[in-house]
Amino acid sequence: MSDIKNVLAVASGKGGVGKSTVSVNLALSLKEQGYQVGLLDADIYGPSVPLMLKTEGKRPTTPDNKTFNPILASGIELMSIGYIVLKDEATIWRGPMMSKAIEQLLFNTNWSDLDYLIIDLPPGTGDAQLTLSKKANLSAAILVSTPQQVALLDVKKSLEAFQKLSIPVMGLIENMSYFVCDKCGDNHEIFGKNKVKDFLDQNSISLIGRIPIDPSIAFGDDDENLNFGDSDEKLSKDIFDEIAKSIASQLRNI
Repeated sequence: MSDIKNVLAVASGKGGVGKSTVSVNLALSLKEQGYQVGLLDADIYGPSVPLMLKTEGKRPTTPDNKTFNPILASGIELMSIGYIVLKDEATIWRGPMMSKAIEQLLFNTNWSDLDYLIIDLPPGTGDAQLTLSKKANLSAAILVSTPQQVALLDVKKSLEAFQKLSIPVMGLIENMSYFVCDKCGDNHEIFGKNKVKDFLDQNSISLIGRIPIDPSIAFGDDDENLNFGDSDEKLSKDIFDEIAKSIASQLRNI
């Protein structure tokens, strides 16, 4: 871990808002921009990175029976409980066991001299988040939310948890922000608007980017193309690239 320059947590507090989608695409964009990138899938109960990056069924090798070599995909170093536990095997662990597993995935992986290690946090603000926030030497955190008020309520809890732990919060990414009509070309904010803006104003945090509802992202795990934002107009890819540039620039100033 001492050779990793930046450790970045992607968090929400709520499931289903697209943390893994953001984490994977952010890692891909940073890698395209010339950085050495690792991605830790810290969701013990519902790991999705192996599926999203077409690495299901792969198993990490060990050089010494104590540590793991990360899985490689698209030049990104990966680690997930999904590479350790069988795909259809239920993970039923209590808090201390889960925290220990996360520690092992983080500290027993032979990461390279990474520019960025992105940690895809599980939902909630419990043992997993606390373990990583205290022990991973986080450089900063990014919040992810959809536009609905019910999602923002949980994001607020994550924000307060990071603030109590004195971890800088770079801002919020609004996922599923709008839908671009393929007929008229207009943006339709089908989940409502202004709720995220109000949340940002009330909590004095910035908007990092707005990601549209994009079928190429929604169905990215059904084809062989690892670039989930590769729609006809490459709208989502361009947005993720700009988000990656913004994050890299901000981290240099933290």
